[in-house]
Amino acid sequence: MYYIAQDSLYIDNYSRVLAHIASRLPQKTQMADFLKFADEGILVEKALHESYLGGSGSETEPSPTCMLYTSFESGKAVEPVEVEAAAILPCFWVYQRVGESILQNCRPDNPYARWIATYGDEAFARSTARAVEICDELAAATTGSIRERMTDAFITATRLEWMFWDSAYNMEKWKI
Repeated sequence: MYYIAQDSLYIDNYSRVLAHIASRLPQKTQMADFLKFADEGILVEKALHESYLGGSGSETEPSPTCMLYTSFESGKAVEPVEVEAAAILPCFWVYQRVGESILQNCRPDNPYARWIATYGDEAFARSTARAVEICDELAAATTGSIRERMTDAFITATRLEWMFWDSAYNMEKWKI
């Protein structure tokens, strides 16, 4: 439940970042897809979190890692859109891979089966593939310098994904 509460806070910010990226994308199809991703974050993922938390997630204080991760993603709003998009890509990719992996071994009576099914299903895999495709399109149309910044943002966000899972595993709290 600790993880789900932190993830709920994360998704609140993530959906805003996705909508911000959509507003900056050069092609209307890219914009529409990112708005769809933001909408899914709000409707599907928030509903999933609420089904587990029952409204208690709004009282949760962000962990240090949750705050770091959301601040990192929000901070990319002042970067080129290519870099901002690359910074959110690990969330798609990691969750898809984790969801698929867990789904293969999930028992039907697992209390988190709905969460696992959300991230392990084909619809989420299609969204992930489209997000990757858009980032690839952006990378192909930009400079080498921006591609390096995209790579750096992607690597940092991937590390933050790991830290996010680790913070939940350890039920991270503020030290003071």
